[in-house]
Amino acid sequence: MTLTPKISKRNFYSLVWHSAFLALSRPFMDTDTVIPSMLVDAGGTAVQIGIMTAIMVGGASLTQLFFAPFVSNFHYKKGFLLLGINLRVMALLGMGLMLYFSSLLQPQMIIWLIFVLITIFSFSGAFANVSYMDIFGKSVLPESRKPFFSLRQAINGVVLFLAALAAKQVLSAYDYPRNYAIMYFIAFGALLTASLGFWNLKEIIPSKLTVKGPKHFIRLVRTELKDNPRLKYFLGFINTMGVSITLLPFIILYGKEVYHTQGGSTGWFLLVKITGSVITALTLFFLAGKYKYRSLLYGGAVLAFLLPLLMLLPFHIPALAVIFFIGGIVYTSYSISMNGVLLEISGTENRTLYTGIAGAGSILPAIFPLAGGWIIKHLGFLPFFGLFMILVLSSLFFIYKLNCKN
Repeated sequence: MTLTPKISKRNFYSLVWHSAFLALSRPFMDTDTVIPSMLVDAGGTAVQIGIMTAIMVGGASLTQLFFAPFVSNFHYKKGFLLLGINLRVMALLGMGLMLYFSSLLQPQMIIWLIFVLITIFSFSGAFANVSYMDIFGKSVLPESRKPFFSLRQAINGVVLFLAALAAKQVLSAYDYPRNYAIMYFIAFGALLTASLGFWNLKEIIPSKLTVKGPKHFIRLVRTELKDNPRLKYFLGFINTMGVSITLLPFIILYGKEVYHTQGGSTGWFLLVKITGSVITALTLFFLAGKYKYRSLLYGGAVLAFLLPLLMLLPFHIPALAVIFFIGGIVYTSYSISMNGVLLEISGTENRTLYTGIAGAGSILPAIFPLAGGWIIKHLGFLPFFGLFMILVLSSLFFIYKLNCKN
């Protein structure tokens, strides 16, 4: 069966539905503000912040190396997509229940449970993403992809902004751990509703790339790297620019340690970050068809490079607010451009393989938070910021070599 405009439209809006309610859930479980702030309030250290960030960003992506060969051997991927999102839903429910009854637990046990549940949440998301990219690539017509990314970000922006206002209110109105428990209960309900969009997807085009084992998968990766030079530069890009989305949790730690910011400040930073995302998403939506991914890549790299420099501003709260605003811009531009470039350099049959390669190739985003936690603990924040700037600056070379056409 071929992909018709009618089926493409159905899938288009099913994916938009999922994205909208996923956006509703995100401020209540934000990886840059809420989760690190919760961990610090629970007694977490700089090293533990680094480990948590590594799990959420790089570690989850690395697991796609193991998921991709398995999923590639099946013609249809919808079942795996549903399994992944349902595990994420259950992890959020577990977080809410654990925090609500945290008075019955030892402090060290709370931190261990946070790590276990966030690991399940992050890894199941990576598992679902392998199937998501394959299904999206073959279930929505090519000419609808860039409008989808832009529309998704525009809708997400509005929903995120409203949800961020609610999240800020929850963080300010209640004390730890009740505020975070309520946050995760809300996130659970929103993500459960979002999963209905995946149930409504119609996957009609089979795609199968036979992978006989780990050695065969490695041979396939080598072949793709040899035959598609752009894939190597793409891996270079996500390993350098990818560290840009690991910075904000450490800024949360910086604010709490240096300026003693509280839950109300975390809600404010979250709102500012979301505002940056909203403005970026709406701008790109109205410019859909006019901008190129290459411009987006360069712009995001320049802004990410400037983030640590803003720490030198004389007034700490305005400085931190500006950083989170720009952080929202960087995150949104990186998300749109990375997914768009991945679709551009891959094909229908090898898209699952490419998603796995991209995830497995995210080595620096996995290592950088771990190294960052150690550097901050032993050397302070300045050397950490310097290393961050060097990595982001090096991404300009890979952006140039990628030479994106769309």
